[in-house]
Amino acid sequence: MTEVLTGTDADKALKAKHRAMWALGDYPTLASDLLLDLGATIVHACGISAGQRVLDIAAGSGNAAIPAAQAGASVVASDLTPELLDIGRRKADEAGVSLEWRQADAEALPFADGEFDTVISVVGIMFAPHHEVSANELLRVCRPGGTVGLINWTPEGFIGQMFATMKPYAAPPPPGATPPPRWGDEDHVRSLLGDRVTDVTATRKSLPVTAFDSAEAFRDYFKERYGPTIATYRNIADDPERVAALDRDLVELGKRFDKGSGDLEWEYLLVTARKSA
Repeated sequence: MTEVLTGTDADKALKAKHRAMWALGDYPTLASDLLLDLGATIVHACGISAGQRVLDIAAGSGNAAIPAAQAGASVVASDLTPELLDIGRRKADEAGVSLEWRQADAEALPFADGEFDTVISVVGIMFAPHHEVSANELLRVCRPGGTVGLINWTPEGFIGQMFATMKPYAAPPPPGATPPPRWGDEDHVRSLLGDRVTDVTATRKSLPVTAFDSAEAFRDYFKERYGPTIATYRNIADDPERVAALDRDLVELGKRFDKGSGDLEWEYLLVTARKSA
């Protein structure tokens, strides 16, 4: 297992970089435009209801945390990026629900052992660089017998392949980091959780995306709103030929997955499990 000493200067610098990346663009609008169904999916899969205490790790602007609160649970939405939490608070107010918003690192959660009945993450924890560390934290804060629920993009699916497409143009990952889409690989997730959980279910599902009328429209939308895509373009901004090449590669990706008229299906892995008693 990879050991990471949180709180070191290198770790603080890495997390500051991550916070800044996710503050780029407009991820909350992207989540509202494209990902709303995932929140309802995780709430249903985990059986979240009144009386439960729920933690959403890497909650962003509350795409899953707000539906969990609407189901009657007592919810804490945690995320590394305060700008996303600020928007989430406003969204929760507009929805008429109350929940707690906490800035927190998925690799060093500021919560007690066994504090939560259910711990969830929807395309969030996958972006913490050290998977073993974040998995350990996820399980630590879940009570024995409690529920874990995860939705993550698969390596073979559209978003996983988008990251593979951007990789040659992006800054090198930090030492010891694992690619985010590995959280969408069932074998990898089972190895992370190990014998600390029982009743594991893992199902590949697809999120239909009909917001784009062309591959170019998808590319331009992500260039404007999605932090990792913006950061990748900034990394090559002084090389027009590489910028043009990435433009072409993302359009080719969109065309490869196009089911007709720009419609896409984004594959994800839905995992539920029960923490061992």
